[in-house]
Amino acid sequence: MRAPTLAAALSLALVTAPALTAPAATAAPAASVTGLWRTDGYGMVLSVQPSKATLLQTTAISCLPVDEATRVGAPRPGAAAVYRLSDGNTITLRPGGRPDAAKLHSVGSTGDLGLIRLAKAPATCGAPQPSGPVGTFDVFWQTFAENYPFFRQRHVDWAAQRRRYRPMVNAGTTDERLFEILRDMIEPLGDAHTGVFAGERGFTGLRPGTQPTTRELGVRVKELIDRRDLRGAGKDYAAGQLTFAELPGRVGYLRVAGFFGYETGSDFDYAADRARLAQALDKIITPDRRMRGLIIDVRYNPGGYDALGLQLAARLTDRPFLAYRKRARNDPADATRFTRPQPITVKPAKAPRYTGPIALLTSGTTNSAAETFTQALMARPGRVVRIGQNTQGVFSDIMECPLPNDWNLWVPNEEFLTRDGRTFDGAGVPPHIRTPVFTPAEFAADRDSAFDRALAVLGRRP
Repeated sequence: MRAPTLAAALSLALVTAPALTAPAATAAPAASVTGLWRTDGYGMVLSVQPSKATLLQTTAISCLPVDEATRVGAPRPGAAAVYRLSDGNTITLRPGGRPDAAKLHSVGSTGDLGLIRLAKAPATCGAPQPSGPVGTFDVFWQTFAENYPFFRQRHVDWAAQRRRYRPMVNAGTTDERLFEILRDMIEPLGDAHTGVFAGERGFTGLRPGTQPTTRELGVRVKELIDRRDLRGAGKDYAAGQLTFAELPGRVGYLRVAGFFGYETGSDFDYAADRARLAQALDKIITPDRRMRGLIIDVRYNPGGYDALGLQLAARLTDRPFLAYRKRARNDPADATRFTRPQPITVKPAKAPRYTGPIALLTSGTTNSAAETFTQALMARPGRVVRIGQNTQGVFSDIMECPLPNDWNLWVPNEEFLTRDGRTFDGAGVPPHIRTPVFTPAEFAADRDSAFDRALAVLGRRP
């Protein structure tokens, strides 16, 4: 699971896209974000006015409304402009170093999107839009074709998928059948950040050989850990999303069941979650709690906000370090071309920190923001031993894109790079020590091999 992005789509279906008119670039001051912009990658076009910003998702064949954001606060020349989306989250637009460039930041994300000023709207905006089952199919296929970077990595020929499935779609294709076709097209990707959503019907991918992060599994995992591993000594924080316990031998245990929902356990509210996480960590990582080792457990974690993962990482170091470098596919015709990588750095928090050895527990149900957190800790100064199984293998923010029939889709378009340029998309981050994790045999035997191995590893002095 990835936190909602700036494209938390309304998926408004229009036969004709809204006509956009761009204020002349020369009429806007150099430091103004007012005007018409396209994102570097991501397929987004923004029409920014002093009081509102209109967001549209574009491809070579479509231009569909995503959202209309309302300005927060009064405009100030040369200052960043904050706009509130319909879901309550915000985007911030910052002027660039020149009149034709700016930056967009989506709350909870760890990077910025580059904005390039447009003199006029794309030709598809204001033109008749694809419609009906065939139009929906075409926009679905085109959106993946222009944005998805991992076809070769996932061993899927996307052009062949079109040749196979498009003849199955016509004006009389039912919603049920169209949904099945779109699902069947992306299921072979095995990518948990891909999906198609049609009213009450929904499908998301999954890496073969792994299990989904269902609520039922989460309940079962927590019961096992609280009873067997922690023996009732665990204390919950942040609506139960965090559990901490002090174990014998001055070893701490911190379970992170999500990087979201710290107010209610389910909602996405970055500002509230950030404050709750800080409060919880202030109680968990204290100057008088002198831990000799710390187990961090993200084996069951569907993800959330990447920025909250870095907030936790900032409490685990006394020196800055590179978490990862982030880039996005930005050429609709070439899946090998990307934006310039943005370095994302972890900076020590101005609060009590733990800098000793860490045993990090991971599995196939370590997803998304839990994986970017796992990848960030690879460069942490000090000892971090990963124990368990490979993570799920999905790192990118999710683009939530509208389809012409009020449906929407998920497509990832980013890579998270290590210092030496590697990515773990598909295969996931591997453990140093491989053990079974939450298998039927482990549950049946009331066993938690990864936890036991972590205790043994931390029991040895570094």
